[in-house]
Amino acid sequence: MIHILIADDDRNILELLRYYLQVEGYHVFEAFDGEEASAILSKEQVHLAVVDVMMPNKDGLQLCEEIRKYYDFPVILLTAKDQLKDKEKGFTAGTDDYLTKPFEPKELIYRIKALLRRYKMVSSEKIRLHNTVIDRKSYEVYSGDKLLMLPMKEFELLSQLASYPDRIFSREELIQLIWGADFDGDDRTVDVHIKRLRSRFAAGDDFHIKTIRGIGYKLEAAQK
Repeated sequence: MIHILIADDDRNILELLRYYLQVEGYHVFEAFDGEEASAILSKEQVHLAVVDVMMPNKDGLQLCEEIRKYYDFPVILLTAKDQLKDKEKGFTAGTDDYLTKPFEPKELIYRIKALLRRYKMVSSEKIRLHNTVIDRKSYEVYSGDKLLMLPMKEFELLSQLASYPDRIFSREELIQLIWGADFDGDDRTVDVHIKRLRSRFAAGDDFHIKTIRGIGYKLEAAQK
């Protein structure tokens, strides 16, 4: 059974989401603030978290950063704010998706199911995007029958984006993940590598790397 953590200081939201999630067959853990959510994470198995940004004791951004640091499951942030800078903070903290209140519970269910599908891809050594196969064990990329040997950083960047289709990564986050915290360059390095990847796969239609203005990039798999 899939275990989902809901962290929100609005008890009406907790009750509403518990109902919809249980109807879908999910087991639900509830937390009224970030500290309570952290306590649940320390002793229970969680497969996905739905986290409100504005919470007492420990807010949603702090909780999201904690999950990214110590765990490996998707996060959806809930917020009453719809400004680009607020979304940027959320994606920088490591969220996989972002939903603005008020929202339709069924839309949240759709997003949860989509994220759970994507995260299953990460456990595989091979990431398949239609005719493109990324082998994380051999560091090889196949486009149909054609073998492409990418430079290491390009491979790692492509693998990171392809592991989480539709998730937005900020440039700063990609620097941390691919080049490391001690990297002394700037985020234009990411732009250069993205440009090279786009050039290499320009002839294919399996996926596209999309620029999210003011934030970073995401990979979109083609719908076939």
